[in-house]
Amino acid sequence: MADRITAPRRRGYREGIGGEMLAEFLGTFVLILLGVGSVAVAVVGLPGSGRQFVDFGPANWLIIAWGWGLAVVFGVYVAGGISGAHLNPAVTLAFTVRRDFPLKKVPAYWLAQLCGAFVAAALVYACYRWAIDAADAKAGLARDESLATYSIFATFPAEYFGDSWWGPLLDQIVGTGILLLLICALIDLKNVAPLSNLHPFLIGLVVVAIGLTFGTNAGYAINPARDFGPRLFTYFEGWGDIALPGTFGWFSGYWWIPIVGPLIGGVVGVLVYDALIKPSITARTRAMEAQEEGPATEEA
Repeated sequence: MADRITAPRRRGYREGIGGEMLAEFLGTFVLILLGVGSVAVAVVGLPGSGRQFVDFGPANWLIIAWGWGLAVVFGVYVAGGISGAHLNPAVTLAFTVRRDFPLKKVPAYWLAQLCGAFVAAALVYACYRWAIDAADAKAGLARDESLATYSIFATFPAEYFGDSWWGPLLDQIVGTGILLLLICALIDLKNVAPLSNLHPFLIGLVVVAIGLTFGTNAGYAINPARDFGPRLFTYFEGWGDIALPGTFGWFSGYWWIPIVGPLIGGVVGVLVYDALIKPSITARTRAMEAQEEGPATEEA
């Protein structure tokens, strides 16, 4: 997510698209490992370990919101100097539309992001399998009936939406639009962008803010790889229709919304920034440069 121009290339990664794919894979892996891990703690870890004796509530949501925010911070630090740390197909597409990223690299980045998310979900499951099984057994539910344990890995819409697809889709467009709008602001060195390599921390805080303001509508996926990679894993691991096609109780065929919504929202976010903020910054920069140069004078 951070601007690759702001960080030097690190040693230890191969040059070219192969190294960038490895960085995107590992950065996304760290993002999903810590993010999904924080949900596992809140949903099954604390209750199942005897460390929590009340129902899931605001404190658990704070664990999730801050867990995802910190996951973004460290994922960006892992990959930022190599690939720009997109870690999100919506970021990759938005930067491509903005002409900051070559179209030919998009499939490679998307593949690396999806694979990193899938592998991270598998590792979280390996660590929390006992807690997941205990939670399902306590609830008296088969795995393919357990929305609670499925929610550790991927998202679903709030019950008040019913079977409407428009509300969750709008939520994903807005959430991802905010994300990309603020990323553009944070990496724009001609604006008031942070210095001293603080971009990852502030982008992580953006994700925390989105989780605290829009998170309960649809789980704030705001990242197609973040949702579809773990969703694909849960399908293979036995959650069945809840994962794919994304059907349970009040929602059906939900799987495409956390993919399409963020892709649309990311493009909207960069277009809004470039239409409303960038022209003013460009004009002011030119005015300042002209003022510094001053009028031409002849030498005596």
